[in-house]
This record gives sequence, C-alpha cells and structure tokens, in this order.
Amino acid sequence: MPFIEHSKYNDWVPFIHKNPHIATIYAGKFKKFPIPDYQREKLELADGDFLAVDFRMINPDKAVILCHGLEGNSQRTYINSCADYFLKHDFSVFAWNNRSCSGEMNRLPRMYHHATIEDLDAVIQFTLSKGIQELYLIGYSMGGAQVMNYFGRIKNIDRRIKAGVSVSVPVEVKASADALKKGFNQVYMKNFMLDLTRKLKVKAKQFPELIDAEKLSKVRNFDDLDDNFTAPLHGFIDGKDYYYKVSPARSIENIKTPVLVLNALDDPFLGEGCFPVQLAQNNPFIYLETPKYGGHCAYPMKNSHYSYAEIRALEFINSLF
Repeated sequence: MPFIEHSKYNDWVPFIHKNPHIATIYAGKFKKFPIPDYQREKLELADGDFLAVDFRMINPDKAVILCHGLEGNSQRTYINSCADYFLKHDFSVFAWNNRSCSGEMNRLPRMYHHATIEDLDAVIQFTLSKGIQELYLIGYSMGGAQVMNYFGRIKNIDRRIKAGVSVSVPVEVKASADALKKGFNQVYMKNFMLDLTRKLKVKAKQFPELIDAEKLSKVRNFDDLDDNFTAPLHGFIDGKDYYYKVSPARSIENIKTPVLVLNALDDPFLGEGCFPVQLAQNNPFIYLETPKYGGHCAYPMKNSHYSYAEIRALEFINSLF
C-alpha cells in the first residue's frame, strides 16, 4: 500500500491520445497555456550562483512549488497549466528555474540534475520565508525526481511541507536514458541533446579548462554527454555512477512524507524500474498510480484545457488534508 491499481484517467483519456507519441507531442509542442502574472525574484545562493523564481501570492497560508523537467523552465505549458489550476483553487504558486534554465546562464560550471535538492531547498526556504504554513511540492519528469529525492534524502523536513506529487518521473534514470535510445523515442533524445550541447558550448567558453569543446562536438547520445560532461561537472565518477546515485530509487525507501507518483505505462521516456510497485506496496507514504495511457507529462483531458496531472494532484492533496 498504496498502489492504485485502477486510474480514473483510463476512462477519461481522449481516443486519439491513447497513442503516447501523439499525447506527448501535443502536450509539449502544440498545447498552449498563458503564463500566469508572476513576479520574478533572483535568489542568491551560498556558492555564488543564483536561481530565478517566478511566483504569485494569492493565499498567505498555502502554496505549491512547481519543478520543471529536463531542459524545461518555469514557463513550460505543463507548468503554466498546473499553476493556473492551483491559483484558481486558492493556492499561491512558486515556479522555479534550475540553474541555466531561466533565460540567463548561471555563473558556475555546474548546472543541474535529478538530485539537485540543495537548490530545491533554497526555493523551499524562500517560499516558507513568505509566511506559508502549508507547502506542497509538484514535479514533472526530472523535477519529479528532484521532489522524490528531496523527501528521501533531506532529514528533519519542515513540518509545513505536507506532501508531494511526482509526474512522469524517471525513478531509475538509467532506464529512462536507455528508453530514449529506442525507435521513435530518439527524436526526443535528439531534442534534449541539441539544447544541452548548446548550453555546454557556452560553458566551454566560460570554463575552457573544464570543458573540452572538441570533445563536446563529438557527443552523440546521453552516454557520451553524461560520461564526459554531466558526471564530472557535478562530482560523479562517470555516467554509470551519476545514473545510479541521482535516481529516486536510491532514496524512495526513506520517504516519510506522502508522495503521489503518477507514471503512465505508455510513457516513452520511462523504462524498467520506473514503476516501483513493490516499493510502493512496502512504503505507506508512496502512492503509485500507473494509468495505461498518458504519455510523458501529457495526460490530455476531454473538454478541458487542464491535464489529468494537475487535477489528480489537487485531488490527492485534498484527500490527505
């Protein structure tokens, strides 16, 4: 417990979006949702870097923090949709940008990864400093991994942080990287690679002693990228060490705060190990829901601009409190 065997989304999914690629591409490329009327604040970090947080305060007591996915940002459609839904239900919203994702390159060589919980904690402390008494964390894809790792690795979590929701989360990061090497999924991988190598070229100019621009030009997949750049820049031995240590699977057993994990079985970004049924059954704080459909960070709904992800997130929070 609690493994949720039947997801209501199986009954609500539009027929055309039973194809995971149509659902994923529609949600990522064609669906539009207006950006909330945010205020932006730049948080200065102890190591000399910064984070940009977009937020809107409408309720001084309760709020959600929204965590974006790999090469996303605080203004991606899935973040805007979730933000609007929670704003309409009387929550303040804080949507943060990982280092290098705000539109302004960060100052240090390191950027971000699935276990960047120190930066998430900085955003949490900023949010709590506003007087928030009930705080909920919602993450998508890599952001969902950050949420799970936060709850599994931070000791003495503030009592005001009540629950989390992780959507389309790579519980085993290596399995996700491998899934993106297969068939049509390589289209998604190539898009990620273009964005990440573009940023690393900027970093190579900033820090030529750390980043080999010639080697960067030869990167062809995540293995090349993570072995030669992501891992060493963030203190890991190699890609294998990185995948293993940043995966939420390493910390899920330590989670003592209620977390809903919403992972569609047809998600093209997820592979074996990303559907931890046994772990959920053995941890009373993990609520695992695995709809048959949903794609990646998609979950389109009939006759609604919102997705099932934010609707289910609020339902989950209300069911607990």
